[in-house]
Amino acid sequence: MSTAAATRPLASSPIRLYLERVHAELAPIDDGAVASYIPELTKADPSWFGIAVATTDGAVYEVGDTRIPFTIQSISKPLVYGLALEDRGKEGVLRKIGVEPTGDAFNSISLQPGSGRPLNPMINAGAITAASLVAGRSEPDRFERILALFSMYAGRLLDLDDAVYQSEKETGHRNRAIGHMLRNFDIVSDNPDPALDLYFRQCSVRVECRDLAMMAATLAAGGTNPVTRERVVSPAIVRDLLCVMTTCGMYDYAGEWVYRVGMPAKSGVGGGIMAVLPGRLGIGVFSPRLDARGNSVRGVLACERLSRDWGLHFLTPPRSSMATVRAEYSLSSVRSKRRRRSRELEVFAEHGHRARVLELHGDVDFAAAETISRHLLAGVEASLFVILDFKRVESIDSSAMHLLVDLMRTMARVGTRTILTGTQTVHAFVRHAEEQLGGENTAGVRTFPQLESGIEWCENTLIDQVAPGLGADKPCELPHQQICTGMKSDDIEKLAAYVERASFARGAMIVRKGDEADRLFFIVSGECSATLDLASGQQKRLSTIAPGMAFGEAGVLQGGKRTADVRADRKLECLILTREAFDRMGRDDPGLQNALLRGLLRVSSAITDRLSGEVVALSA
Repeated sequence: MSTAAATRPLASSPIRLYLERVHAELAPIDDGAVASYIPELTKADPSWFGIAVATTDGAVYEVGDTRIPFTIQSISKPLVYGLALEDRGKEGVLRKIGVEPTGDAFNSISLQPGSGRPLNPMINAGAITAASLVAGRSEPDRFERILALFSMYAGRLLDLDDAVYQSEKETGHRNRAIGHMLRNFDIVSDNPDPALDLYFRQCSVRVECRDLAMMAATLAAGGTNPVTRERVVSPAIVRDLLCVMTTCGMYDYAGEWVYRVGMPAKSGVGGGIMAVLPGRLGIGVFSPRLDARGNSVRGVLACERLSRDWGLHFLTPPRSSMATVRAEYSLSSVRSKRRRRSRELEVFAEHGHRARVLELHGDVDFAAAETISRHLLAGVEASLFVILDFKRVESIDSSAMHLLVDLMRTMARVGTRTILTGTQTVHAFVRHAEEQLGGENTAGVRTFPQLESGIEWCENTLIDQVAPGLGADKPCELPHQQICTGMKSDDIEKLAAYVERASFARGAMIVRKGDEADRLFFIVSGECSATLDLASGQQKRLSTIAPGMAFGEAGVLQGGKRTADVRADRKLECLILTREAFDRMGRDDPGLQNALLRGLLRVSSAITDRLSGEVVALSA
């Protein structure tokens, strides 16, 4: 039996491959310019470009310049606003800051006539006010609270870029004017300088593109960091933050952003964008070239592409049920209805883990396909086959179709074949896969109407690959029958005198449901299947029996009626032990009958143990 495994290349996630394609397509775009109103920001390299995606269960995909530090700038605004809500309560904050979109630029002086209240917390006036509402024992303590909060969102310790802070402080004359106007209307109750200084500091915290994705994923997960599992902010405050990010986060581009991208988001003049798809994922993009509105040019285009291709718009009508993995197992624990010889069972015990089965349930969208993809790729280098069963799937959207086809290609590159089963309800996906893979089907994808058929094909192919010749249909005379394993040779010779040889043509009925159960059949060559006729007119296969195996044990032992039909799938030759011959054996040679009974008990126990194991595996 061959156990050596060839060296296989490592698999790359189709999510990452997609992001690499988007990055390569958008990187040459050189529209826009690096922010210059803060002198220190002009030092950014215009070619920097990174994209990161983090899911709510902690997976992170990143391409490009995702580990280059830059300052968070206005992306800090919703996070500090949340801290103000926590410290002062919603009503206390609403008395100072409104939630109305302005359609104005980020540095506009948009104050409510009469009251002087900033119209929302995303413009500078509102953000300065929010900074003034952060509680603390001292000014350094207030900033330490903000820095600690940002670090919790990112899942790592962040720090201040002192050079950018000094640059902002020295050139922030417009913000100082806004601060004094806020003091004039008693929105900022004391000297505005501490609030301004805190605002300059919060904007100067150093982050990376990956941090933005993790911050966004924390909001998407209802306020819990997906990696550290630390609660950062309450779900109620997350809802408030996402509301103002949706309506005001992209300033005078907010309406078009919702129309084109459809995710709560916040941009910063450092070149970052943070976008949130609640319940699913967070996106971080970094590219310093800004458009006239102060938003990253490549960042906006990247978010548009991801939203369109992955179906991320948060106003897309939801399907009735989200997809889940209903069951996952391998051929080590669950097998087909074909009964196997002991040497074949040894193959499954040793190599069955290399054929994995995922039974899916619900509707498959991009998020579900991403989970499936990540799940499979985690162990793909050890897998020869992956079965995806769609019997309980109602629909697959276009973004998931593209991702699943990319997944099949990726797995094929590392030597893993995909088998699709139960595809009657997802014809559109099968057609899409056939079109994308082409007539040559380079990924080697196979399709079967039932999961059972796909599992049996995997079993046969696995045996052929790791133990060539073992699965060949060789005649199996009495000494090699499973029931006779361990019997003495002279007992086997004596048993031969009690059996009769019989042949059946292909398709012949061997036993019929309701017949007297009075014979034990040892299969010598060919194969047969036990089936039940269903009320729908279809047949359900209970088991397929190959050379070396037997059926009808219960009939010989206790009689009764047959519970299923048994037909010859191929020309069948067998040895038959009748109930009469078995009883005669007990009178003439009790020792031989006891030896046969021990063999029957051993085989029956093995079948029972296997079925019990399958129940456990399917229930896990």
